Amino acid sequence: MEPRAASLSHTTITELMIPSYANFGGKVHGGILLALMDKVAYACASKHAGGYCVTVAVNGVSFREPVDVGDLVSLHAAVNYVGHSSLLVGIRVVAENVATRALRHTNSSYFWMVAKDDEGHPRQIAPLLLESRDDVRRFLEALHRKEMTARYSVELDNATTDLAVEREMHRLEGERCVLAPALELSTE
Repeated sequence: MEPRAASLSHTTITELMIPSYANFGGKVHGGILLALMDKVAYACASKHAGGYCVTVAVNGVSFREPVDVGDLVSLHAAVNYVGHSSLLVGIRVVAENVATRALRHTNSSYFWMVAKDDEGHPRQIAPLLLESRDDVRRFLEALHRKEMTARYSVELDNATTDLAVEREMHRLEGERCVLAPALELSTE
């Protein structure tokens, strides 16, 4: 397969934040932003893969600042990494106050996508052609992210699978929880 340039899949979606997107605090729901991030990740990944892709994981969603109703929100996506059938799409969300023209970086995230064939099986995709130092940096960062995520998953699985509740009960001291009376008796 011929490599595809990272720049060919760059995707930006811009949407006006309307009142129906607001939560009870008057700011835009995080779920609305996540849905928009998923949409731009799909568009970006599909452009590189040349077909259908699905979201398999989301890494590092960080809500840096709230988004206001009336803001124009632009979601900038780029393919940062390509495996056999997987892609890592980096997303930067910028909110623009149209009255003041102030721009705010409000969110960032990384979406792991997998290209699928017509039967729903993972399919091989083109390698990523790195055209700039930023492309190389993003690819290398993605390799680190992939390795760290794998290590974290193993450690988390081990920590939760091997958890001995009775042995760990002392960790609840000083935490903001209260044991029900039936639980207090069973820990002695």
